[in-house]
Amino acid sequence: MSAPTSTPVPRTTRLRARLCDDSGMSTVEYAIGTLAAAAFAAVLYAVVTGDSIVTALTGLVQRALQVAF
Repeated sequence: MSAPTSTPVPRTTRLRARLCDDSGMSTVEYAIGTLAAAAFAAVLYAVVTGDSIVTALTGLVQRALQVAF
């Protein structure tokens, strides 16, 4: 009994299969999303810790505590 012979796959077919394979795309998307979230957090931190925001929030809390019920 002889072993079954397989038909050789053309080089272009193998190359096309490798170029169209997107199995790693989810990892790249997670990495980009993580970088975007970190950048947004840094900008938000810079804005919230700025003097004008701290002063505005302090004034808002003080006014809220002085309201008569």
